[in-house]
Amino acid sequence: MANNDTIQKTVTVTLLLCIACSIVVSASAVLLRPAQVANKQLDFNKNILAAAGEYKEGVPVSKQFSQVDVRIVDLRTGQFTDEFDPDTFDQRSASKDPQLSESLSKDEDIASIKRREDYAEIYLFKDEQGNLSKVVLPIRGYGLWSTLYGFLALESDLQTIVGISYYEHGETPGLGGEVDNPEWRAHWPGKQLYDASGKVALEVIKGQVYPGTPDAEYKIDGLSGATLTTKGIDNMIHFWLGEQGYGEFIQNLKAGDA
Repeated sequence: MANNDTIQKTVTVTLLLCIACSIVVSASAVLLRPAQVANKQLDFNKNILAAAGEYKEGVPVSKQFSQVDVRIVDLRTGQFTDEFDPDTFDQRSASKDPQLSESLSKDEDIASIKRREDYAEIYLFKDEQGNLSKVVLPIRGYGLWSTLYGFLALESDLQTIVGISYYEHGETPGLGGEVDNPEWRAHWPGKQLYDASGKVALEVIKGQVYPGTPDAEYKIDGLSGATLTTKGIDNMIHFWLGEQGYGEFIQNLKAGDA
């Protein structure tokens, strides 16, 4: 009788089992990828709606987002462009492509992103009459441990903040991770972005903003125990809403020249 307990047969069975498992795992990854991509996009769109204060529980995200006008902006000119299809444009990939982005100097790169893409995808909300009601702008910047990716929403005056939402980051739970906390996000609506000269005046400060705090309309509570994440958020606001980011586009949109 043949001996089934030889080392050769044990190794053979083990290898065959590993190969079979690898095939199953690989096949599952391929088959599930379309669903994963779709779910990621739904979460992305949900965060845009949440930043704008337009997300409604119980209503399909796809239905809600179908009302949003997605446009591409050339950040070099501050003008809308039709050079790319919003349905296929990948802003994150563009930020890494030397043909579609610009390297930032140390003085310019206050958000610690290294490169700024030449084109950005922005999201327009309109009222029943077709007039602009809100604008949502993608923002990103480095905190303590990670780059935070999110959205900042503005009222149609392009001065008053509607809300903020982060959809990806690796900050410390309970500290920098409190960017996800609805209580902290509730400090943003109604705050003002630019001063009378057009300079970004909004600050995310260390500590709290009290009713008697001077220029309280331009200040946001910092994240308790997360000084570097707080500073990172402040830096990304100043970068993206300033001349390196959407500053020229916002001025053009205000003037009706975008």
